[in-house]
Amino acid sequence: MSTFRKFWQTVPRTDYFEFFNDFTRPTDYDTNDWTLTKVEAGAGSHSAAIGNLAGGILVSTNDAADDDGAFFQSTKELFKYDAAKALEFEIRFKLSDVTQSDFIAGLVITDTTPLANSDGIFFRKNDGDAIPDFVVCKNGTETVTELPAALVNDTYVKLGFYYDGNTAHKLQIFVNDIRVGASVLTNVVDDEELAVTFGHQNGEAVSKILSVDYIRAVEQR
Repeated sequence: MSTFRKFWQTVPRTDYFEFFNDFTRPTDYDTNDWTLTKVEAGAGSHSAAIGNLAGGILVSTNDAADDDGAFFQSTKELFKYDAAKALEFEIRFKLSDVTQSDFIAGLVITDTTPLANSDGIFFRKNDGDAIPDFVVCKNGTETVTELPAALVNDTYVKLGFYYDGNTAHKLQIFVNDIRVGASVLTNVVDDEELAVTFGHQNGEAVSKILSVDYIRAVEQR
């Protein structure tokens, strides 16, 4: 993914740790592993299940009221940015409606309102806008970098970021394994442990679906 040689390509497995979920087995979505925050104002209820699809998919289907949503965070805050250590995150996913949905994915402090979190390194797409942003946020102050292209309805995309442990190289941003920009480190959170996070919210009173192929984060020990 990176234009830099990845740290984990050159060192023993014991020199880094990795979170990876491919959603290929029923146990890959276990409520003991994820904290799920739901908003359900409609007549139905949110559902999340491993889809019967090649490669494994987690399918998250919201209730049908405006602003109904579901946000998944690892039950443990496993990652922490360190200026001297390599860090990587990526997710492959699709949204049923890229305009009328909010979306977030990345490393975020545990929060009951992840879309409005105070600390994190993440991708965010706002309702009414099909173009996602890359955000670094510390104590509620954000640096926002807009990605160059819009998402497409019901079409998988891979978003990722990579930091190689050298502050001069910034946080590199990738779409479908192609580098599309970089973020300065001005507001990067360096004093909080962060949880692996993803989720979506309806932008109108119609049920929206998020499908996640896999999610991955890696950090140098």
